[in-house]
Amino acid sequence: MAWVLSMSQFSKYRSPLVSRYASKEMAYNFSDRKKFTTWRKLWIYLAKAEKALGLPVTDAQVTEMESHAEDIDFAMAAEEESKLRHDVMAHVHTFAHCCPTAAPIIHLGATSCYVGDNTDLILLRDGFDILLPKLARVIDRLSNFAEKYAGLPTLGFTHYQPAQLTTVGKRACLWLQDLAMDMRNLRRAREDLRFRGVKGTTGTQASFLQLFQGDHDKVEDLDRMVTEMAGFKKAYMVTGQTYSRKVDIDSLSHLASMGATIHKICTDIRLLANLKEVEEPFEKEQIGSSAMAYKRNPMRCERCCSLARHLIALLADPLQTASVQWLERTLDDSANRRISLPESFLTADIILSTLQNITEGLVVYPKVIERHIRHELPFMATENIIMAMVKAGGNRQDCHEKIRVLSQQAANVVKQEGGDNDLLARVQADPYFAPILGHLDNILDPKTFIGRAPQQVARFLSEEVRPLLEPYKAEIDVKIELEL
Repeated sequence: MAWVLSMSQFSKYRSPLVSRYASKEMAYNFSDRKKFTTWRKLWIYLAKAEKALGLPVTDAQVTEMESHAEDIDFAMAAEEESKLRHDVMAHVHTFAHCCPTAAPIIHLGATSCYVGDNTDLILLRDGFDILLPKLARVIDRLSNFAEKYAGLPTLGFTHYQPAQLTTVGKRACLWLQDLAMDMRNLRRAREDLRFRGVKGTTGTQASFLQLFQGDHDKVEDLDRMVTEMAGFKKAYMVTGQTYSRKVDIDSLSHLASMGATIHKICTDIRLLANLKEVEEPFEKEQIGSSAMAYKRNPMRCERCCSLARHLIALLADPLQTASVQWLERTLDDSANRRISLPESFLTADIILSTLQNITEGLVVYPKVIERHIRHELPFMATENIIMAMVKAGGNRQDCHEKIRVLSQQAANVVKQEGGDNDLLARVQADPYFAPILGHLDNILDPKTFIGRAPQQVARFLSEEVRPLLEPYKAEIDVKIELEL
């Protein structure tokens, strides 16, 4: 029997987001157990608040509900749903079966969205609470990397063509700046989340006003009490049957934006891996290619880019869903949100865990970087050479013409003959440049071409990055085991 069960799981589609990639905590956050135990907690909160405000709910009924909050008969719930074609009522009946005393007051005055939408908001909030420390750890690891290589000169690239020098650490700060924006956005989205609360069928609270015999204060107290029990500071003051689906846009847009950030970072690392300047970690026994044994494919970065595209694409779902909500609501949001909300958080979780693994083991090859600088620096140094000649008494226009001719000759050697850049040798061999030959080493020192990059790194990390990590100090050193 065990063998049959183990084989049956491979006979139907399983989302790789859960079966292959996502962390246990995020997979649990969007699990059926978390969802339906949260429903039961919400029914308990409602019963407690209704009892406290004078409705005929007894201590025994509340205690009975609390004692069965976790023991869900999923088979019974599935059977009930197959008959009723209604998931919430199926679980009301299942809960009532094990709570016969409380059965008359379970879901009293509520509509399906009381448990459905409020649970979704709890899952979004808890999802952000899982993601934020992970993002903080990525920022911390990359900050350490930026600090370590703050002064290491490297070729800068614009249009993926060699440009003025920067440093390895300064480039990492470009990545960090985007991640810091993502951190602020995710924190704001998490803090902006409110509870739907106790609003009734079309958001008017009419059923609760009837239960409390027209006492508006008690209806407001009920809304406030349940909101606080669920761990929210505020509820949305107005809703239809659902909370505004723009809330989903707000949450998922920041996840998609973070996906764009991570795609950019990992693409940069893939480009640098091709240049053999920087590589992601590579295990001792890892195989890069089934055919080409020498290859060290950047598979972690490729995974991040692949999944980041999915995360970005998922944003289209809440945008379209919010745009077609008819009046107080329509049910064509439901099936879509069952997929788009969990998948966005699961995907964000995966790429953050993977990026943490990458940033904890980035490998830099300074000698390769130095060689690339040597190939390009003579061209970049031409203006410095001209200025040095002018200081030595030369004429700028004459010097410019000399350098132009020698540069074109050296470029021809590189491009037409496949040789090394010999511009420096040509300068040294030309008597015209005799006045500055003794200073060429200083003129061509890469550190004189990086401007204020090291100072920018130090100030940026100190003033903008490190303060962002303060709330997560207790969780910053957590290591992750990346399933490959």
